[in-house]
Amino acid sequence: MQADFGFRLLLFTNLKLKPAVKHWFNVYFWAYKSKLMKKILIFATMVFALTSCQQTKKSMQRENPLLAAYTTPYGIPPFESIELGDYVPAFQAAIEEQKTEIESITSTEAAPDFKNTIEALENTGELLTKVSNVFFNLNGSLTNDSMQAIARTLSPMLSKHSDDISLNPVLFQRIKAVYEQREALDLDKEQAMLLEKTYKRFVRGGANLKGEDQEKFRKINEELSILALKFGENVLAETNKFQLVISDSNQLKGLPESSIAAASATAEKAGKSGQWIFTLHSPSIFPFLQFADDRSLREQIYKAYINRGNCDDENDNKKIISRTAALRYQRAKLLGYATHADFILEQNMAKDPQTVHSFLDGLMKAAVVKAADEAKELQAMIVKSGQNFKLEAWDWWYYTEKLRKEKYDLDEAAMRPYFKLENVRDGVFQVATNLWGLQFKARTDLPKYHPDIEVYEVLEADNSHVGILYMDYYPRESKRGGAWMSSFRKESKTNGVKTTPIITTNYNFTAPQGDQPALISWDEVSTIFHEFGHALHGLLANTTYSSLSGTAVPRDFVELPSQIMENWAPEPEVLKLFARHYQTNELIPDELVKKMISSSTFNQGFAMTEYLAASLLDLDWHTLATETEQDVLSFEKNALAKTGIIPEIASRYRSTYFSHIFSGGYSAGYYSYIWSEVLDSDAFQAFKETSLFDQKTAMAFRKNILEKGGTEDPMELYVAFRGKQPALEALLKKRVLIK
Repeated sequence: MQADFGFRLLLFTNLKLKPAVKHWFNVYFWAYKSKLMKKILIFATMVFALTSCQQTKKSMQRENPLLAAYTTPYGIPPFESIELGDYVPAFQAAIEEQKTEIESITSTEAAPDFKNTIEALENTGELLTKVSNVFFNLNGSLTNDSMQAIARTLSPMLSKHSDDISLNPVLFQRIKAVYEQREALDLDKEQAMLLEKTYKRFVRGGANLKGEDQEKFRKINEELSILALKFGENVLAETNKFQLVISDSNQLKGLPESSIAAASATAEKAGKSGQWIFTLHSPSIFPFLQFADDRSLREQIYKAYINRGNCDDENDNKKIISRTAALRYQRAKLLGYATHADFILEQNMAKDPQTVHSFLDGLMKAAVVKAADEAKELQAMIVKSGQNFKLEAWDWWYYTEKLRKEKYDLDEAAMRPYFKLENVRDGVFQVATNLWGLQFKARTDLPKYHPDIEVYEVLEADNSHVGILYMDYYPRESKRGGAWMSSFRKESKTNGVKTTPIITTNYNFTAPQGDQPALISWDEVSTIFHEFGHALHGLLANTTYSSLSGTAVPRDFVELPSQIMENWAPEPEVLKLFARHYQTNELIPDELVKKMISSSTFNQGFAMTEYLAASLLDLDWHTLATETEQDVLSFEKNALAKTGIIPEIASRYRSTYFSHIFSGGYSAGYYSYIWSEVLDSDAFQAFKETSLFDQKTAMAFRKNILEKGGTEDPMELYVAFRGKQPALEALLKKRVLIK
């Protein structure tokens, strides 16, 4: 039903319309919903039908750029040539092409072997991957109602196509035949891993299911794909909907000038000149919680933030969550797993939910004790200031900032002038240059999908081409929140010829205001280093098969390359590369650096507790062993109570906007960040034991981690780099949970 509606909506929204036609489109749907006069409906439909015919005729006269070979430099998608109406036909053609490719594998009379079955399957669907990479990347960073309608149409179509491949009995029998003779085959490590993962992907994709179970499996996958899309759309809509409008300048007390200027610019765009608008986007809400003196306004914006998707309106996510959890359990049960978490974790380093739970529980106990001590300090500060209210969650950032200043004489607002975005970007580039000799050449001549985006050609020290890197810094209503890395094309090789990657990193930093450049917080500095680490994982990949390239690794290993990069950011030697005052070009003073380092372990109880609570909430949702749909708020309340989290701290994500696990790829895997932090804390010690830019250590990390992707077992790769398994002590000391 939802798919049918999405298709019909697509017919009305996938063309570029003149303003008058857009007006009648709105009239049509308003009249449809309220059952007004049939004459209005008929008239609006006639106008739209006429325009649609004209647009369709025009579209038929041009070649679909998504289906043509890209003639752009480096095979970059020709963004400016792509129209909304190109997507569905391109997906349909790409699906048909892969069907033909699959049929050529299943119809061959030759006995199945690695080349004619496993490798042949790996090489199918190149066109579908090409089209998907463009559409889904843009749907995340440059979406609109039309793109979302197309996504809802494509979701069941792609789910069905995926299941048609996974549940193809002839294809699976050929894969199984090769897998069963694997010991006798002369395969290298990458080929052996491709065979292993291909076979397991089919088994996990329902290939062993029969009859009604197979049909049920298909329906579950289709519904889950639609639910995930809708969840993400709702979170974006909720984030964009809220506005805290301030007209009294007295209510801005405490806020830094950069936040006030950004809020003024937001108000100006909204037609509210002379006022200030604060939103739920990260660059707006978190400085407000951190610095705004007005406690009632902090409470208002905080509650709006943590209640996204929980307002019992058209954007409510509770039903989606309960249904998703039930369906995930049903699918796991069909495949023979106790829970969805068992299904997911089988492929991760952790292997099972019990291991993850034990790992998280041990950390949580130590974190809660530290967080409780921090809460006492903040409460004492409130009392000391002459107030008598009890510390609440919306007070934490505000009083933490005051305590940080009191303890370390460190004002985060005073640090921002030293973190001009362009300088930080150049700094992280220089770190990569110092480690691996990489060069980053700005390219203003290459296609890009939005004017704000920067494009770089990445080169080796010898000037040979590595890949293309996109950097998309600023928030907009068409872009989902958070920060992430993705690819328009992954690295691979065909007959020894390398296809170079096209990587994109995405952020949500405050845009420049007037004559002032973008000045970012220390957390945002860390975010650039983090996502750049993911980008390096994609850029420096050196594998044969695309499905094993770059970040195609277990969830609890994928954060190692990103998180290890964060370790370089606060090192005094590295700060000198980028931390210069945006007005005077003065290097960040040594005294300020010392304060930063001494305060780096400040507020760790809070940071660990809010994160671990979210990780345990994720695990509880996905160790459910029942098809009964849950009351989301009651379930969440009980789950968080078990964690021991103190009432002054909320889970980093509540269920209704926990996009990582309900619309992203981290279900039963949000723990991965802290698991990977064990790895990155230990791995960075290899550099600390030599030097920050030790070439031998850097090359070992590149060869054994960054280049290998998912071609070998992750622990084997780690040991090949480090010479031993990771030690938990490095993380505990870093987080000051032990001395």
